[in-house]
Amino acid sequence: MNKCFKLILLLMLFSHIITAQQRPQYTQYVFNNYLLNPAVGGIENYTDVKAGFRKQWTGLDGAPTTSYLTVNMPLGSNFINGDATAIPAGGGENPMSRSYVQNYMAAEPHHGVGLMVVNDKAGPLTQTNIDATYAYHLGLAPRLNLAVGVSAGIAHMGLNTSMITLENPLDPAIANANTSQWYPDLGAGVWLYSPTYYVGASVQQLLKQTLYFSANNAYNQSQTVPHYFLTAGIKLFVSDDITFMPSIMFKVIKPVPNTFDITGKFAFRERFWLGGAYRRNDSVAGLIGFNISSFLSFGYSYDFTTSNLNTVSNGTHEFILGILLNNRYKVSCPMRSF
Repeated sequence: MNKCFKLILLLMLFSHIITAQQRPQYTQYVFNNYLLNPAVGGIENYTDVKAGFRKQWTGLDGAPTTSYLTVNMPLGSNFINGDATAIPAGGGENPMSRSYVQNYMAAEPHHGVGLMVVNDKAGPLTQTNIDATYAYHLGLAPRLNLAVGVSAGIAHMGLNTSMITLENPLDPAIANANTSQWYPDLGAGVWLYSPTYYVGASVQQLLKQTLYFSANNAYNQSQTVPHYFLTAGIKLFVSDDITFMPSIMFKVIKPVPNTFDITGKFAFRERFWLGGAYRRNDSVAGLIGFNISSFLSFGYSYDFTTSNLNTVSNGTHEFILGILLNNRYKVSCPMRSF
């Protein structure tokens, strides 16, 4: 009975990956929107490096595990060397303060380039995406920017047949299995941002690909599908030292039902933040982050599973480490993203 139960859970996970959401989900997407939208690349006046690790549904064998590394940076001397909102070297004004918002001016037109590597493993399946990104940031108004971006690269899907035990070892669905498949990857996005709000829209996996694990075409029914994201956030001032930032993300991934994430976080000056999140029909989460210095930041979240998997899941852990390179103004938190 125990083996049967585990088999049912593994099949649930397998079907979730193949027929539903095929890209990883993130609780701390607000800490790295670049993961979902290439238009965010180069938004800050430094090289932004982030490494993340997510262990989903701990305690459940074969549950998804995600790790990633992202790097993006701006290009354009007018922005890097003459940013209209540049603050004095050594830090100066708190980017989360009211006065910073009052003095904010749109960024100079500039480019953003970057690279992201994401590895996601669930059960016998492993997916790796390697994408280069390009973005262009344009001032629409004295306090408003629009960025458009694209991502392009390659993806790899691997099947570990040693993790699959079947009654018939020659099951035609995976007989002579093709356990490694490479295919092109393409995405795009737009990002509208001001000192007090942002709105973004993006799509991943624009190019549909057939995933094949058998030499028999009758079993090659799985396909990658586009993932659409709509995000928005606003900055509200509780006091001169405390800022509340609610945000929402809608996800459209056919053929599964549309879903959304709601996140709210309190930032205490530019030093640390606390927050909570809700994911429809899936989880609630607590979040905490520290801007340790002008070089290093750290974020952690814990998801409490609210779906039927809560009987076998011990929750989800997610860690993010941020490094700020070429940080000319020694800021300890983002100036244009929040």
